[in-house]
Amino acid sequence: MRATESFPAYPGQPSDRGSPEPGGLLDVLKVAAVVLDADGRIMLWSPQAEELFGYTADEALGRFAGRLLVHEQHLELVVELFARVMAGGASWAGVFPVRHKDGGTRLVEFRNMRLEDGRKGVYALGLATDQAMLRRVERDLALSTRLISQSPIGLAVIDADLRCVTVNPALERINGLPAAEHVGRNVREALPFGDAEAIESAMREVLANGIPILDLESTGRTPADPDREHVWSVSFYRLEASNGKVLGVATSVVDVSERHRATAEAAGARQRLALVADASMRIGTTLDLDQTARELAEVSVPELADVAAVDVLDSILHSRAAVAVHEGPAVFRALAVAAAYPTDAVRAADPPGEVARYDADRLVTRCVNTGRPVRVPHVGADDLIRIARSPEAVSMLAAAGLHSYLAVPLIARGEVLGALDLKRLRNPEPFTADDEVLAGELAARAAVCIDNARWYQQARNTALTLQRSLLPQEPPDPPGLEIAYRYQPAQAADEVGGDWFDVIPLTGDKTALVVGDVMGSGISAAATMGQLRTATRTLAELDLDPAQVLRHLDRLTDPMGQTITTCVYAVYDPHRTRCLISNAGHMPPVLMRPGRPPELLELPTGAPLGVGDVPFDTTTLDLHPGDQLVLYTDGLVETRDQSIDERLNALRALLAKPPRSLEETCDMLLHTLRHPGDHDDVALLIARVQH
Repeated sequence: MRATESFPAYPGQPSDRGSPEPGGLLDVLKVAAVVLDADGRIMLWSPQAEELFGYTADEALGRFAGRLLVHEQHLELVVELFARVMAGGASWAGVFPVRHKDGGTRLVEFRNMRLEDGRKGVYALGLATDQAMLRRVERDLALSTRLISQSPIGLAVIDADLRCVTVNPALERINGLPAAEHVGRNVREALPFGDAEAIESAMREVLANGIPILDLESTGRTPADPDREHVWSVSFYRLEASNGKVLGVATSVVDVSERHRATAEAAGARQRLALVADASMRIGTTLDLDQTARELAEVSVPELADVAAVDVLDSILHSRAAVAVHEGPAVFRALAVAAAYPTDAVRAADPPGEVARYDADRLVTRCVNTGRPVRVPHVGADDLIRIARSPEAVSMLAAAGLHSYLAVPLIARGEVLGALDLKRLRNPEPFTADDEVLAGELAARAAVCIDNARWYQQARNTALTLQRSLLPQEPPDPPGLEIAYRYQPAQAADEVGGDWFDVIPLTGDKTALVVGDVMGSGISAAATMGQLRTATRTLAELDLDPAQVLRHLDRLTDPMGQTITTCVYAVYDPHRTRCLISNAGHMPPVLMRPGRPPELLELPTGAPLGVGDVPFDTTTLDLHPGDQLVLYTDGLVETRDQSIDERLNALRALLAKPPRSLEETCDMLLHTLRHPGDHDDVALLIARVQH
């Protein structure tokens, strides 16, 4: 048979047909074969024997092996062992010092056994290898075996057809499958990763180019833990024989679920901190109750919920303190609803401004009654009935995919104000304890802002009610004059001021026109304004010169404390068609005459009331039919971003437009000169001389 001839296929033979290639374990060990006849002469000598002992076949064949290879002091022992083997005894194995051709000595591992041929001839077969190399291979194998069997890392060997050859105990534990159920199966069958296609693709790539793929993340569930998603770090290395032949792929698998979970939790913690920081900046930017509620709802989506609603107890809007509710139904007023995307779940919530009564079994009612969060990680049909406001809303929420619910109380200064209502629809994760803590943090911060806005709104409403009650409700039509007026409180979320106007009938058909502004805001300013208005009416009855009226008011203002008030006081006499006017530190009135541009009256300004010991002057104006006198407070013209001269010029430009009714003029001035968020109230009074 020729050396290159191949053998027929047999079970277990590698699929690649053809002559075996060098590079196996025997080639690594370089096992030498020597055959001796019954007399101990060398009959066969392998090339490996030549490499191990140094003698060529020509030098070794036919010679006595003992004399060629053994030192003189060991010859007798060798002859005895040879005789024992040839006599049919057990084979002999061990380490023996052998003489090398170069004169040195080699320790060689031997396996000696007796052979018989067909003619009853007897021979001795000796298999030998260098002891140092054999021990090194043994140590490597032992180390590899121990490492593989005891390693906490899952290890597997996959052949070139991507079928499992062997797995270590760690991989058995990871996958929850015994080794027998791995061997012979492909990756899809043996390794229950959720993304087997990606795993097989990576293996083929490594088989093809030999470049390792390290730390490929794979997720899935295994028979070892079918109820929990795991994350593995998987690496692949190509296995090659010493001659470069590709044997397959080695795979290492490390369960990094806990590390991945810790990383995700750390990222979640950072996200929660960022959300709290964002909420600190976005919630409570104004003292407007509805705006504050909208800010809370909007900051909650989409990071925390898909839909968020803010509802307060209706009772807190009508009392100084929240009413404690510990059982029974509750009445809510909806303030805000926000969604991460358009959804019918928004329509399922109470519209902002609407009042609704919910029974004690409702989850949001339980939340405010107990002052504790209510969390339903997985919403069922029974839960929906206790969440939705109506049967129609139940259908909407079910169709929208509501699967998790959380309500946290809004608590400020120990009082429950309402609840933050959160729903998850598209977000697949249920609300967790961490989400509950985060929602509670947002609610706590927002509740203080809501409570501040509530108290402010109540105080503002009180001051506004007081101020409106002190203003003239329906000034009479004075002789010879047409009157129009407006009072507009501050549009921004600030306190009500002390602006006022008045039209006072006097003797002799005369009329006093008054516009004033008490510095400051709130109930105190409104109360001071009421006192000054009453005092002005009393002094006006005395028919005093306007400057004298202001001097008396100045003396009355001083005992009121640090109050500073500006005022314009004018008296119109229709019989003399003239007007007497005096100014106490107030904005200059505008005089409008038909056919002429509006002009700012250059009156002796005088000091504000309350300064004390400052003289006031009276100016006389001749007024003709059609002339108009425009009195106003500084809230009409003062802004933070323009100079007062620019604003006064703008006022004159507006008044210079084509004639219109006094009511239209009032509306035009307020609409044009006032802006959303203005921080001062306005009193405006226009008087036109009739024909």
